[in-house]
Amino acid sequence: MGIQDRYRITGMDCASCAQKIDTAVRRIDGVEDVSISVSAGTMTVQRGAETDPAHPIRTVVTKLGYGIAPLAARLTPAGSAHAHEHAKHAHDHAGSCSGHDHAHDHDHGAHDHGHDHAAPAMVAATPSLDLHGHDVGEDDGAWWQSKKARLTLAAGAAIVVAFVVSHLFPDTKSIAFAVAMLVGLVPIARRALMAARYGTPFSIETLMTIAAVGAVIIGAGEEAAMVVFLFLIGELLEGVAARRARSSIRGLATLLPETARVEEAGGTREIPAAELRLGSIIQIRPGDRIAADGVILEGESAIDEAPVTGESLPKRKGVGDVVFAGTINADALIRVEVTAVAADNTIARIVRLVEEAQEAKAPTERFIDRFSRWYTPAVLVVGALVAVGPPLVAGASWSEWIYKGLAILLIGCPCALVISTPAAIAAGLAAGARQGLLMKGGAVLETLAGINRVAFDKTGTLTLGRPVVSDIVGYGRPEAEVIALAASLEAGSNHPLARAILGKAVDMAAPTIVAEAIAAVAGKGMTGKVGGDALLLGSAAAAAEIAPLTAAQDAAIAAFGSEGKSVSVLLVNGAVAGIVAMRDGPRADAKQGLAALAALNVSPIMLTGDNARAAKAVGGDLGIEVRAELLPQDKQRIIRELQAGGATVAKVGDGINDAPALAAANVGIAMGGGTDVALETADAAILNNNVGDVARLIRLARRTMTNIHQNIVIALGLKAVFLVTTIAGITGLWPAILADTGATVLVTINALTLLVVKKG
Repeated sequence: MGIQDRYRITGMDCASCAQKIDTAVRRIDGVEDVSISVSAGTMTVQRGAETDPAHPIRTVVTKLGYGIAPLAARLTPAGSAHAHEHAKHAHDHAGSCSGHDHAHDHDHGAHDHGHDHAAPAMVAATPSLDLHGHDVGEDDGAWWQSKKARLTLAAGAAIVVAFVVSHLFPDTKSIAFAVAMLVGLVPIARRALMAARYGTPFSIETLMTIAAVGAVIIGAGEEAAMVVFLFLIGELLEGVAARRARSSIRGLATLLPETARVEEAGGTREIPAAELRLGSIIQIRPGDRIAADGVILEGESAIDEAPVTGESLPKRKGVGDVVFAGTINADALIRVEVTAVAADNTIARIVRLVEEAQEAKAPTERFIDRFSRWYTPAVLVVGALVAVGPPLVAGASWSEWIYKGLAILLIGCPCALVISTPAAIAAGLAAGARQGLLMKGGAVLETLAGINRVAFDKTGTLTLGRPVVSDIVGYGRPEAEVIALAASLEAGSNHPLARAILGKAVDMAAPTIVAEAIAAVAGKGMTGKVGGDALLLGSAAAAAEIAPLTAAQDAAIAAFGSEGKSVSVLLVNGAVAGIVAMRDGPRADAKQGLAALAALNVSPIMLTGDNARAAKAVGGDLGIEVRAELLPQDKQRIIRELQAGGATVAKVGDGINDAPALAAANVGIAMGGGTDVALETADAAILNNNVGDVARLIRLARRTMTNIHQNIVIALGLKAVFLVTTIAGITGLWPAILADTGATVLVTINALTLLVVKKG
């Protein structure tokens, strides 16, 4: 077994920061793997169980100029950096920074909701370490109170003083601006030295230090001071943008109330929500936020789940229904039994999942990381060639071309390019979490963007997963009376067919009829009396034994059966009074959700173990291709056939059924309202249990990939423009810094646009 140590890192505002930390920590004995998320501000270190490198890690990170505080440690299978991650997305992070199924789909009784409640809460820690001048993007307090803001202000003030002194004493101009430059450059140079010591000699701080010192040597001290000042402003803006992205997901934690009303010894008292235990009974008053995941024991109320699932309309919930921490009780007092402690409630698991997902790199991000490791040394070589080539070869001015070479060093800083992908992916993951759409990492998000086939489970995914009354036929009686009499026999029953009949009676506002002497007759159905009339509600075979059915009645029953419907016949005093047909009907949102997929040029297919008649009936209603009566291996085979035909396939199910098909698919998507299964299995999860959210998930992934491409164009485009203008002598040192810090800020701001939720 190995151990994962998790840390909160402060002052880490860009991918360059992450790469320096990653390189340094990997050099520590006993460290096997490192995963860093700039956007989450976290680092996960994989180490052998027999090692204890906590002190070296803290020392190295603080010497690099960052704050570090431990979050948690947990056991994982040896050699696995992310044991929970799907095998097909287990990528090699070295060198980077940063089943059950029956023939029928409807057997959900085997769901294993056992969850490891020992998993620690991944909550933000507030470090009290000296951040050595770099933490300037502390998560607490206003940005203008940060050390980076104070350093930027000091550098700006030094330039103003140098400007005044140079006008009063012109002979001191070069010295005055050199001193002003040193105010901002000394912390930068120190970080460059520490980065070089711990394995990153070609950092942006190194390029800045060489450029600034070189500018002073050739007599461009005023520009050198301005370049350092602009660099600090750029870093400050990066920090502000990074804090904004980081808070977008951590803000979920603020949805939880601080206290809860817990029942004790016949009364109630308020306790901190973090102290709630499994099995505690809490009271939720109208208007209160629910303090923990749980099951309703008493009461019925509308629950606003928008903070967790993104669903705009409240859901009516009653006894036995699950409620989630952070949601809002709208209109009635309910009593809830706590089923998850604070460290493991829905909000905590979402935050943990998203932060861990941000550490898992997408293929594009890993490529850019590898590219940047060669890119930065290449920039130094190009800058040196530009500086010395023309003077040596063509006798050009040394000062002019050294100046241009130094400008190229600034233009070539890779920060904007390196942050272009992770910034967009982090924002995309956070935006999805805010809408109840969870993805386990950038690789999943990138794959989702290319999905063109979606294979759906039937029961509980495209259908309700429970029977509903689809048809009522009355013989000499109106439909409302038939359903009312049937409901009178089913009153108080919890059988799924009984609940379907009772629900239909409520929907139709059928009159309430009270039956007497209700009894269940084995193999027959339910009997009872209403007034002086004897009633029986049972199967067609049981009814036929008492009252022969007409040809028309037989034909109607056969037609319903051919559509995969269950049929109950109502007898009144031995005569057929009506027929009630039931089936597992499509979700109300299923047809619209499939249409949304079609609009994205994604073709759906239903793969089900249910009988062909029932499946084709649902498929006909929804207009979807159907493959029925499939075993788990059949579903896996069909997925592989689709992939062999060039399709990129997502499999949508309940997160535990169809394990072979979920594993075979390019992306497995779990439908489930915040359950352990939905959050911990498959590659993505849809908390709102809405078919339309599959299209929203793919649309968000595509929007994120578009954003990444835009960011890469911005980063490289600005560099190309300033490279040409610098070589041509149009721009100098201080505009050159805009090619990096300006581009970094632009791509970060562009990535943050993903946090704006687009409806539809």
